[in-house]
Amino acid sequence: IVFLLAIHGDWQEKARREVIDIFGNQIPNSEEISKLKIMTMIIYETLRLYGPSNGMMRRTESDVQLGKLILPANLDLLVIHAAPHHDPQLWGDDVHLFKPERFAEGIAKATNYNAGVFCPFGLGPRNCVGMNFATTETKIVLSMILQRYTISLSPTYVHSPIPYITVQPQHGIQVMLESVYNDA
Repeated sequence: IVFLLAIHGDWQEKARREVIDIFGNQIPNSEEISKLKIMTMIIYETLRLYGPSNGMMRRTESDVQLGKLILPANLDLLVIHAAPHHDPQLWGDDVHLFKPERFAEGIAKATNYNAGVFCPFGLGPRNCVGMNFATTETKIVLSMILQRYTISLSPTYVHSPIPYITVQPQHGIQVMLESVYNDA
């Protein structure tokens, strides 16, 4: 998110204005964190582009037909989350672009009511139990950063995301923080 906000200053400024409008310079509180609609759109679009997990392991318990393919029982499968998240047939020709407005009317509308299209934290009964906590924590931390700093990308940054247990920047993310207060 920090990387995407650093290169998309327009969205960084929209998020900052929203945070200031809701919290001012106060520490974000749980009652008003749900009002962060722009921040939510940014989080969802970031999760679509750079989801926290590469996929999930599943095992067939019995023979399963998947389209024209028959999968035998006891077959280990790796279901890749990035596949539907980057499918132009599902998201449009601009699938690789950062466009938080895709989520302006929520996940259901963005996915054309197809729940399996957006599943950065898994899906169904095996959905990550930490999803709501992680999202809330992200909103709080980003709010506190945006209240105080403008984020820009370091000129030495090299974009190289790699799949490990999660998607990670191979060389870290080098950003520069500049105080939003002129006198600081």
